[in-house]
Amino acid sequence: MRLALPDHWVWDSWMTDDGTDHHLFFLRASRALQDRERRHYRATIGHATSPDGEAWTLTADALAPSDAPAFDDLATWTGSVVRGADGLWSMFYTGVSRAENGLKQRIGRATSTDLLTWTKDPDLVLEADGRWYERLGEGTWADEAWRDPHVFEHAGQWQMLITARANTGDPEGRAVVGHATSNDLNHWHIQPPLSAPAGFGEMEVLQVHEIQGKPILVFSCAPKNTSVRARHNAGTWIAEGQSLLGPWKVTDAKNVDTAGLYAVQMRQARDGNWTSWGFDNTDGPHFGTISSSSYLPPTDTESSTPTP
Repeated sequence: MRLALPDHWVWDSWMTDDGTDHHLFFLRASRALQDRERRHYRATIGHATSPDGEAWTLTADALAPSDAPAFDDLATWTGSVVRGADGLWSMFYTGVSRAENGLKQRIGRATSTDLLTWTKDPDLVLEADGRWYERLGEGTWADEAWRDPHVFEHAGQWQMLITARANTGDPEGRAVVGHATSNDLNHWHIQPPLSAPAGFGEMEVLQVHEIQGKPILVFSCAPKNTSVRARHNAGTWIAEGQSLLGPWKVTDAKNVDTAGLYAVQMRQARDGNWTSWGFDNTDGPHFGTISSSSYLPPTDTESSTPTP
């Protein structure tokens, strides 16, 4: 798997399968910005399709920032796509606005019948609940973390895992698994976090999977943003859990070497095998491209070691 655009950087991505084609959604921004750090506030959500998950055909962007004023009038960031019982596709995504200079994150939804044309839902915007989660200016973090929604169905409800930070504890290590639930994808209830702070400043692009009956939590955290320095050298982490809703052994999370790829995603393919991919986050010429990861999830998370 590889996706490289000559005129755009691409980074965080997520995938869904309609039974005929795989659909890859990803953040993209023009290389004309020259400074790659500027890409975050110029991001749109791109879209490519593939019959086999290997060779990709670029299509029109899925989402772009809204006209001001709106919660997503500056940039649209990472999300996930699910299909409801009525056949309608929902993309839950992160938005940042000009009003807060991009420092406050919120979650919105867009819907589609064909995964190609998306309509934003003006009535669904989720914000961090100050009863449990850190708000802008309440800690030492530069922004308010409430992003990267990972939505899945479990225990008779729709579940949303969210990159968030607790409102108590060491300000440098407050990252938690934010949580919201819904019965219908239309009405959501913010819940307390599903984890406690464990030394990570952020836990990005959260996802959960069950591999041979063993639930795991996968997340990304750059080395500079964790105090767990004695046992890490890369940005991908895996924690074992008791269920898809935890609790997870975040304090014992394993650091996985994904060879410079960040925001690594995992997915079970049609043939039952697992695949993983991420974007090149190195300083080399391939920065801002998406490719397959050499890491494959172990069949026994207790005893297996990461693939180098």
